[in-house]
Amino acid sequence: MSPTKAVENRREQILREAARLFAERGFHGVGVDEIGAAVGISGPGLYRHFAGKDAMLAELLVGISDRLLSAGRMRVAEAADPAEALDALIRGHIDFAIDDRPLITLHDRELDRLRDSDRKLVRQLQRQYVEEWVAVVRRVYPDATELEARAAVHAVFGLLNSTPHLGAQSGLPDRAGMAALLHRLALSALEALDGGPALDSDDDRRVTF
Repeated sequence: MSPTKAVENRREQILREAARLFAERGFHGVGVDEIGAAVGISGPGLYRHFAGKDAMLAELLVGISDRLLSAGRMRVAEAADPAEALDALIRGHIDFAIDDRPLITLHDRELDRLRDSDRKLVRQLQRQYVEEWVAVVRRVYPDATELEARAAVHAVFGLLNSTPHLGAQSGLPDRAGMAALLHRLALSALEALDGGPALDSDDDRRVTF
């Protein structure tokens, strides 16, 4: 393995453990030494990779927003038709919602801790990600208004991003079963766009990412 690749892998390992610890105990409840211990290096050794905890948090939240957008665009570009594109977007977000649950918790709890420029970048990337979904949803459901499509997309995000609340209960489906269930639920939610009353413009103000 090249030195550059080894450094990249170590950074990814640090970020993964930092995300887990931040999600479990809160940003201020975790010290640099604890993150270092989780990856087998001294706390001060982390500063060879990151300027501090604030830099880790920023890279985690900006990074996942950027990856979701980039992957979403790629899935749409590679799809044969709008229905396939929508299915790919749903499946991609389900993978994120199941495999990166700590990042959902971090976004909900710690976004306001980012400096203004990083927080604005996260919001910008998220808005672009939403627009990718809205454009595809409107092609699949052409009778839906833009407001209806946008509201439906946010509702599906809320459904899929609920995974951190599931815990580790033994009665839950395994990963494949959970992914299949979330997929069916998301498709069912979007199928509601086939009928129903149109939204007023005022309704859009209540929709947030």
